[in-house]
Amino acid sequence: MKKTAKFLVILAFLFLPHVSLAAAKYTDVYTDAFDTVISFIAYADSPETFTEVSGQVHSLYLYLHKLYDRYNSYESEGIVNVYTLNEKAKDGPVEVDPLLFAMLRFSKNQYELAKGQTNIAMGKPLGIWHEYRERGLADPASAEVPDLELLKKAAVHANIDDLILDEEKMTVCFADPELQLDVGAVAKGYATEIVAKMLENTAVSSYIISAGGNVRLGNPPLDGRPNWGVGIQAPDGEVFASSEIAETIYLSNCSVVTSGDYQRYYEADGIRYAHLIDPDTLMPGDTYRSVTIITEDSGYADLLSTAAYLMPYEESRAFVESLPDVEAIWLFPDGTEQMTDQVKTYAKSAGATNKAAK
Repeated sequence: MKKTAKFLVILAFLFLPHVSLAAAKYTDVYTDAFDTVISFIAYADSPETFTEVSGQVHSLYLYLHKLYDRYNSYESEGIVNVYTLNEKAKDGPVEVDPLLFAMLRFSKNQYELAKGQTNIAMGKPLGIWHEYRERGLADPASAEVPDLELLKKAAVHANIDDLILDEEKMTVCFADPELQLDVGAVAKGYATEIVAKMLENTAVSSYIISAGGNVRLGNPPLDGRPNWGVGIQAPDGEVFASSEIAETIYLSNCSVVTSGDYQRYYEADGIRYAHLIDPDTLMPGDTYRSVTIITEDSGYADLLSTAAYLMPYEESRAFVESLPDVEAIWLFPDGTEQMTDQVKTYAKSAGATNKAAK
């Protein structure tokens, strides 16, 4: 069943009395972008400053949501988005907003680094899984799994090289007329990083954004703590029943992005089928309950979390450890946890704390 009320990452705020007289903490929540609840918590010098900046954050998220949406058209608003490309790019080059072009370019350029595990050209097979998941959620008693041969035929049209990007003209076209884009593995994190870059030009620099499984941290909180506390959600199930938080980490000025099997999924014949589809098997990955990536850029972290989730553990760990300034936490179905060595310096389970300076 779909857990719409839960997040892949819970913010573990251990609030202390404010020690700064120049700023106070404010919170805003948006529920109309990227099919998730987005919370924005920040310190500002006045409620007016926070309201103004929060409005900018909300507006930017709304626009990026529309730009990266593959299921709805916004051409009446003058927006050429992923839906538009899936309809028209087979017929020739389509000019797009630089923010959409840059996201597509980033995703294509990182395809090899992610060992093909994060592929935005997988829209056709992912679309089949989406249809079966939606039907299964609407009528659980009749839930079914897509036929593998159907998925294989769709996957023939998932070649990233058939996505043609013209940098000079800022256009997109499909060499394969049956190619379809699905940017769900990258878009939310990429959008969150755009929001973070926008915040650099505002009066708000101490903040934390939580967009489902995507957390972006600005400067430390202005209440005396050296870092923000981020709680990695414990997946549902008996082995994780003792707490809602599997791990707490303390850091700032970076991103914490989690891919897991316990938010977007459905069940058929008692088996859980998550939304994270292995491009090799065309079936959902099931090695982990979740994989969390910690690195500076949220778009990069989003892409890497999907890739690491879809690899066997030894390969996944070697992959993460081969990347500079990237750390990870793996949660397994049996309730065990693994993390890269650097995470132990800021993980609560390894003795890290987040005490305010006296």
